Amino acid sequence: MNLVESILTKNPCYTAGKTITVKGLMLHSVGCAQPSASVFIKNWNKESYSSACVHAFIDGNDGTVYQTLPWNHRGWHCGKGTSGSSANDTHIGVEMCEPGCITYSSGANFTCSDTETAKAVAKRTYEAAVELFAYLCTKYNLDPTADGVIISHAEGYSRGVASNHADPAHLWNGLGLSYTMDTFRATVKAAMGTVSSGTQATAFKSLSEADVIAKVGPPATADMKSTGILASITLAQFILESGYGKSELAQNANNCFGMKKSLSGNTWSGSAWDGSSVYTKETKEQNSDGSYTTITADFRKYSCVEDSITDHSAYLLGAKNGKKLRYDGIAGMTNYKEAAQLIKDGGYATSLTYVENLCSIIEKWNLTQYDVVTSTDTIIAESSLPAVPFLVKVIISDLNYRDQPSMSGAVKGQTGIGTFTITKVSDGWGKLKSGAGWIYLLNTSYCTIGSTVSSTTSTASASASSVPYMVKVTITDLNIRTGPGTNYSKTGKQTGKGTFTIVEESTGEGSTKGWGLLKAYQSTRKGWISLDYATKV
Repeated sequence: MNLVESILTKNPCYTAGKTITVKGLMLHSVGCAQPSASVFIKNWNKESYSSACVHAFIDGNDGTVYQTLPWNHRGWHCGKGTSGSSANDTHIGVEMCEPGCITYSSGANFTCSDTETAKAVAKRTYEAAVELFAYLCTKYNLDPTADGVIISHAEGYSRGVASNHADPAHLWNGLGLSYTMDTFRATVKAAMGTVSSGTQATAFKSLSEADVIAKVGPPATADMKSTGILASITLAQFILESGYGKSELAQNANNCFGMKKSLSGNTWSGSAWDGSSVYTKETKEQNSDGSYTTITADFRKYSCVEDSITDHSAYLLGAKNGKKLRYDGIAGMTNYKEAAQLIKDGGYATSLTYVENLCSIIEKWNLTQYDVVTSTDTIIAESSLPAVPFLVKVIISDLNYRDQPSMSGAVKGQTGIGTFTITKVSDGWGKLKSGAGWIYLLNTSYCTIGSTVSSTTSTASASASSVPYMVKVTITDLNIRTGPGTNYSKTGKQTGKGTFTIVEESTGEGSTKGWGLLKAYQSTRKGWISLDYATKV
C-alpha cells in the first residue's frame, strides 16, 4: 500500500478538531468523473470548503492512498441518516476516485466511453481500498465481517446513519464488475496482517525535499530514542544515500541507506531485513585515488522505509571488523561531526568527501532539530506558558515553523531571530500571529517566553509599530530578501521607488531599525526589506 499523508489542514472539518472512537469504516465513491485525488485535495483544502471532508482519497490513476484527516478525527463524509444519527460519529470515511471516461446522466446512472480503461481504474481503487481497510481494521482491532463494521455509503443510508447515496456499488454494477460489498468485506478480512503499515518510499517521489525531511524526521527521532544514534546522522545518511528517498534503490526496494545484501562479512542482532528479499543494480564505488569502479550488487529490499531505518541502525550498532565493533561508540554520541567521522572510519562509504557531505546536509537543513533533547537543553512545562496572546523571542536563526503543531508537520520556513506574537498553543507548539505556521515553544535553546500582550501588539516586538502599515521607499535598488536579515539570500528582485505595505516586523542582521515583511510576500514569508531604507507614512 502506498500511503501518503496530505492532511486538509485548512478545511473547517479539520480545524473543528473533533475526534471519534473508531467503530467502523465507510467506503465511498466520489460520484464524478475524476480519477485524480490531488484535484479533490486541492479544492477541499480551503477555509471556505465547509460542505465535506473525508479521511482519505484513493487515486484512480495509480492507486495511491492520500490520508486527508487523522484517522480518529470526526469527518464530514456521510451526512445524517433517517434515524437522526450519523456514521460520521463512528466511522472513518474513504473516497475512491472514479474514471474520467464516464459521464453521469441522472442520479447514479452514467455512460462510459472507454469501458476497459474504466474497469482498470475501478479495479485499481478497489484493490487499494482492500489494503487500506485491512490496515485500518488491524490498527483498530475491527472484524471486517461483523455487522456494521465495514459499510458502503448506500448501506449507511439503508441503516439510517447516512444520507441517500448509491455509492460505490453503482459504479461496479454500471461497469459490469463482479464486486460487491460482501466480497469486499471478505477480501479485507483475508488481507489483514499482510499489508505493511509503514511508509513506502514511492510516497516521496512527488514531495519537495523539505516535505520528505518532515516525513522522515519523526521516525529518525523515534529510532534515536531506542538506539542512541543521532537522528541528524540518520537523516543526513538517508538524504545522501537515497537522494531524499527518490533514488532507484529507495523507490524499488525501500532501501534508503545503500545497504547491500552482504555487509562486513558478519551478522548482527536487531536486523529488520527478512534475509532473502533483494534488489540487484549497478553501483559505483570510489577508489583511494579518486577514480570510480562500477559493479553489480545485490541490495536489501525492505517492506517499508521504517524497516530500512531500523536495519541501518542495527548495522551501525552491531557490525564487526573481526572481533571489534566497526562503529564502536556510535550510540550516545552527541556531536554529529564526530559521529560522521566515526562512520567513515568504520568503512561505511568509499567516498573521499563522505564526512563533509554529511555535515553539510545536517547544517543546510538544521537536522539537529530532530535529535532527542540532551541534558544541556532545558524544557519548560506547557502549563508555565502565559495566556495568549503572548510574546516569544526566538534566539536561533533557523527555527522552523510548520503547518501543524507537531514535528510531523511540513516545514514551511524559518522565523529568523526576532520577537513574535503567539495566538494559540497546542501540545507545546505556538501559532504565529501572522498565520505562517507553528513553532515549538518549550525548548529554551530555541526561544524565550515573554508575557501576555494585548491583541494589537505587533508581531515583531512589544515596542514596535502596529502592523500593517505603509512605508515609502525612495531608492531604486532596495533588495528584497528571503528572510529578515542580510544572512538570508536575495530574491533577485528590488522594490524600486514607491509605497508598500508592511505586515510583519522582525529584528535581524544588517539593519538597525529591523526588517519588514512585504504584503505581497505574506503567504510565502520570503520577501523582507530593511526598514533602514524606508519611511513610515
